[in-house]
Amino acid sequence: MDRALDSASRTSAPRPAVPLEDKVRFLSDPRHLPGVAGTVEARETHMSWVFLTEDRVYKLKKPVRFRYLDFSTLERRAAACRAEYELNRRLAPDIYLAVVPLTLASAGLAVAGAGPAADWLVVMRRLPSELSLETALLTRRLRPVEARRVALALAAFYRHARPVLMPAERLLAGWRCAIDTNRSVLCDPRFRLPVARIGWIATVQHRFLSRRAQTLAVRARAGRIVDAHGDLRPEHLWLTDPVRIIDRLEFDPRLRALDPLDEVAFLHLECERLGARWAGERIRRNLAAALGEDRASGLFSFYRSQRAMLRARLSIAHLLDPVPRTPEKWPRQARHYLQLAARDAMQLERLLRRP
Repeated sequence: MDRALDSASRTSAPRPAVPLEDKVRFLSDPRHLPGVAGTVEARETHMSWVFLTEDRVYKLKKPVRFRYLDFSTLERRAAACRAEYELNRRLAPDIYLAVVPLTLASAGLAVAGAGPAADWLVVMRRLPSELSLETALLTRRLRPVEARRVALALAAFYRHARPVLMPAERLLAGWRCAIDTNRSVLCDPRFRLPVARIGWIATVQHRFLSRRAQTLAVRARAGRIVDAHGDLRPEHLWLTDPVRIIDRLEFDPRLRALDPLDEVAFLHLECERLGARWAGERIRRNLAAALGEDRASGLFSFYRSQRAMLRARLSIAHLLDPVPRTPEKWPRQARHYLQLAARDAMQLERLLRRP
C-alpha cells in the first residue's frame, strides 16, 4: 500500500491547483475514502487536517510556513509525509501503514487514483481513544503498572536511539537563543501576559546556564544527545500491548536532537498539567538510571521550565494566525504553562543560592 517511495514521479507531473478547502471537503466525505461505511470525523491542527474513520486515520498536511517548518509546496509536503512514515515505522510499524497520493484527474479528486498528485496523505491504523496516555490521565484511570510500562518502552527507545554529535558550545548557544526567543515572543504587548514574571523566569534560566554550563557540557560529551522523539506528549503514547509511541517529529531533525532527560522532563510537565504529576514522577523514577539523572544538578527543573516556556510561546503564537482557531483557549493555556515554568524557576533559584 505504500506509494511514497515508488511514486516520486507524481510530484514532477503538472501540479493541479486544488484549494485546501476542496481537499478537506472531499476527504470529509466517507464515500471518497477506501472501505469506509460510516462517518468521517475531520479534525484541524496547527499543521494538518486529520480524517478519522472507524479503523483508519488519513493525515493531510496544510500548506503552511512557520519559523520552524515549511509545508508551503507540494514537494515539501511529500517529503514531510515520507519522513513521518519512515521515522514512525521504527516505533509503531503496525500503525503507520502508507503514504498515498491525493490525485486529480478529469473525474475529480481521488485517494491513490489516476492522474498527478494534488497532495499526499499519511495513512495510519486508528488506535482506540481510550488507550491513549492522555485519556488515562484525564479520566484518572492510569495505574502505576501502566506508568512503568511507558517507562520501559521509552528506555528501549532511547537505548537504541542514534547519538547526535553536539559540541557543548553549540548546545549552550542553542539554549541561550531559545530562552531569548521565548522571552521576546511572550513579552509581545499584544498578548498581555505577565512581562515581569516572564523576564524573571528567563533571567533564572540564563543564570542556571552560566553557573551550571559544565553539567550540560558533560552530558553532551558523554553522548547523551540522541535522535529522540521531539514531541513527547501523553497524546502520543498509547497503552496498547506493547506500548506504542507515535507522531515523532518529522519536519526538522535538529528539533529531535535532544537529551532524553529533556524529553522525559517534558512528559513529566505534561502529566502535571493534566493533573497527574504522580504519573510523570513514576515514569521519571523508572528511567532515572537509564537517563543518568543526577537530581542534585537541577537539570531536570531547568528542562521542565524551558519546556513550559516553549509551550507557552507556542500556545500564544496561535493568536498570530490570520484566523486563529479557538482564540479564547491560547491565553489561558499560555498562562498555565507560565505558572508551571515559574515553579521550576523557583526551584532553580533556590539551588543557585547554595554555595
